[in-house]
Order: sequence, then C-alpha cells, then structure tokens
Amino acid sequence: MNEILITPAGLARLEAELDRLRTEGRREAAEQLRHAAATEADVTESADYRVAREEKDRLEARIAQLEQRLAETEVAEADDENGVLDLGERVRLRDLDTGARIEFEVVGTLEADLQAGRISAVSPLGRALLGRRRGEVVLVDAPGGVRRFKILRIEPAHAAA
Repeated sequence: MNEILITPAGLARLEAELDRLRTEGRREAAEQLRHAAATEADVTESADYRVAREEKDRLEARIAQLEQRLAETEVAEADDENGVLDLGERVRLRDLDTGARIEFEVVGTLEADLQAGRISAVSPLGRALLGRRRGEVVLVDAPGGVRRFKILRIEPAHAAA
C-alpha cells in the first residue's frame, strides 16, 4: 500500500468532514430527493430530481474518496524536541532576496491549504525545509529562479495558533 503522511490535526479535519458528509450530508441529500420526487408525478422527467440525484452521487463519491484516503494515511507526529523541522510543525522564514517574512505549517499532501497557511511537505519549499534547523539557509528552485530562505523559527503547530 502506498501510505500518505498526514498530521494528527489533518487526520482530525478529514475525519470530521467524513463524519459530517455521512450524517448531515446524506440527510440533506435524501431530503432533496424526497422533495423533488414529491413535486413531480414522473420523476424520470423532473429536472429537480436529476439535479438532486447528481448531488447525491457527488456526495457518495466524496465519501468514498475520503474513506480511501483515510485508509491509506499514516499519521506523522512531529518531534518538538529534535531541533529540526518535521511534518506538522510551523516555520518562520525570511526571504533573503526580498526581505519578506513568511510563516506556515508544513503538512501532508492531503491537508495542504496555502490560504490557511499550510504547505505540502512534497512542494519544492517543503522538501527543502524538512529536516533543517533554525538559522540554516535553504535554496529552492522556483519558476523565477533559485530563491534563498533563512529559517528564523521552528515551533509546534499548536503553539502558533
């Protein structure tokens, strides 16, 4: 089996989504189907029923996808004491070319969300940072050329919240 690494927080988010879809999602989909069927004498001709059926099918596909992903995941716990950046830890960097400071959590591929401040460990920057220590400079191949970042701080993800 090809296991996918995930943080404990990422696992909790996926499990919560799956639970919500199995309960509330299925209940809402069933209600939409009942409503669409009740408003039409011939459901095979009903556009509302077809739309509700397609939504139910999408819901079931997402549930199946989440179940499969969860079966393939392995939880990776960060070692807060080892002094190196691990999956699930937050890092603060300074871009040595622009001076900009950035901060994010390095996570597994299933939980990456740039808007939420989480980058994938398999992204070019994530790969360059994993296993590195505070004070180190990392080089990252980017579309615009090589970028240089200095690691300013590494901390447990929950400490930065």
